[in-house]
Amino acid sequence: MLTNVALVLAALIGVGIIVIGARVFWAPQAAAGFGIPGTPTEDRTFQAWLTVKGVRDIASGIFVFVLLIGGSPHLLGWFMLAATGIPVGDALIVLRNKGPKAVAYGVHASTAAVMLVISVLLLVA
Repeated sequence: MLTNVALVLAALIGVGIIVIGARVFWAPQAAAGFGIPGTPTEDRTFQAWLTVKGVRDIASGIFVFVLLIGGSPHLLGWFMLAATGIPVGDALIVLRNKGPKAVAYGVHASTAAVMLVISVLLLVA
């Protein structure tokens, strides 16, 4: 039962990450909502950086589904554990750039915590 809950939560994380990555392509100004104040969304160089980040996010979400389809909850657990570093890094970036602590902890750190719980559930199953 816990494995099924963890698999559904992993799928939701995968969908969420894909949506966040794809959103960069139609609304780059949305990046400002992720906690970095003064984000220069009109700057073409920064838009290129956002595109790279968007592709990274989309690929990360697709990896979740590849592992779900592969039917290996244990391997998905290891992947989720490793991928937990991404939102932790994002939280640190927000904090280092004097972004809102509510976004750093409420969005990025809480995502990392959920991913950590999912990975533990999948690894102990």
